[in-house]
Amino acid sequence: METVGIVLISHSIKVIEGIKEIISQVVDNVSIQLAGGTDHQMIGTSVEKILSAIERAHSSKGIILLYDLGSALMNAELAIEISQYENIKIAADIPLVEGAYIAAVEAGMGKEIDQILESLEKCF
Repeated sequence: METVGIVLISHSIKVIEGIKEIISQVVDNVSIQLAGGTDHQMIGTSVEKILSAIERAHSSKGIILLYDLGSALMNAELAIEISQYENIKIAADIPLVEGAYIAAVEAGMGKEIDQILESLEKCF
């Protein structure tokens, strides 16, 4: 079963590796891709890393991007503009850990992208 893909964006790769580890304890059928840190392994975000994660998470059901801090949002928006894929949505103003967990569980249940985003908005 194809599911909505998820991209976790953080200024720290360690943060999103930990989140993915937590999620992997309950969900194993969803593509969760990581875009953390800069291209030089420093704290920050990278449009190129986000684009690469979008490529890996690609699904005909869509992709949800979740992020930690404001500048990650700007790079996520730029990556969407550059990307060749459609149906990529940002879960704005959603806590990264809790939002990623809920999004992954709901994607794993086969829910559509808009249903997942609606659930996230209701929770937070």
